[in-house]
Amino acid sequence: MPPRRSAWNLGSVAGIRLQMHWTFPLLLVWVVVLYVSEGAGVVATLQGVVLILTLFGCIVLHELGHALMARREGIATRDITLLPIGGVARLDRMPDHPAGELRVAAAGPAVTVGIAVLLYLALRVSGWYHLLDQTPVVGGNLLVLLFWANVMILAFNLLPAFPMDGGRILRALLSFRMERVHATAIAARLGQGMAVLFGVAGLLWNPFLILIGIFVYFGAAAEAHEAQVRHQLEGVPVRAAMMTDLHVLAPDQSVDDAAEALLASAHRAFPVTRDGHLVGLITRRDIVRQRGKAHGGAAEVRTIMRRDPPVAREDDPLVDALRDLEVHADAALPVVRNGTLVGLLTTENVQEYLALGRES
Repeated sequence: MPPRRSAWNLGSVAGIRLQMHWTFPLLLVWVVVLYVSEGAGVVATLQGVVLILTLFGCIVLHELGHALMARREGIATRDITLLPIGGVARLDRMPDHPAGELRVAAAGPAVTVGIAVLLYLALRVSGWYHLLDQTPVVGGNLLVLLFWANVMILAFNLLPAFPMDGGRILRALLSFRMERVHATAIAARLGQGMAVLFGVAGLLWNPFLILIGIFVYFGAAAEAHEAQVRHQLEGVPVRAAMMTDLHVLAPDQSVDDAAEALLASAHRAFPVTRDGHLVGLITRRDIVRQRGKAHGGAAEVRTIMRRDPPVAREDDPLVDALRDLEVHADAALPVVRNGTLVGLLTTENVQEYLALGRES
């Protein structure tokens, strides 16, 4: 899966890509400005930067807790992205059963508890335990600041509202007693209510809380919308939404031919077939990238097509196909029957199906 365009790739941890959003360095700039405005010297300011970087190391471990537990549930993680307000592990999906979601949601906070306990023991052993109740934010003991920062992260993440871990834990618990969509709606409403409180608190005390409030509000709305969509698609097969009026390409056609097909139709992806059998897929991005090269349009489609693309079958659940489309956001899912192409599915098809309210 390609990295987010708005993030920088930092490598991988446990086979999971680690990314930094382009806004993350703004946090480091803000820390430097804060420390300098408080009259801190160079050493204290550098300590503040080290604190933030170390704290985000703890956040990566927190997100890895979610990711590795999800892996045990058979769910892949697309990436972990560092943002100024924390980290986000993008899972392909959450477990459909409440017990699995509870384990995945609780794994991150469990890691943070473990980190806080280790820091507490380190403070006891080092003799710095007495500094726990008197360390200033600027120029304080690094271990103490890191301990309290992890405690605050734990408390924030356990708020019983989306999109925090506490909201997912709440939904999992509610899902034992009610439909998932209703459980999601309750957690989402709580999340949006807390977002408003964050916004008010930000206006009164710390503007940074406004940013958190915005993130929480829209994150909760997105979770509620996603749950509603999946609820509407339950029991609907792929054939109900797939397009069957297809424009297909042959492997030996040129990229210029593909560009003409792109201009002449509303399609953004084209199956590549040989004798009716699917052999690849070419997308708008593939065509544009190749055409940008010198004499790129003369190349054959076979040279840039995506071989062995993910496929769906007519009777597959549409909700499962939608998950595959979300992973491959710029592509489409060819629909096959015994290896023969019979349709194509895109996110636009699913949106149109939902808008028209068709029945399978």
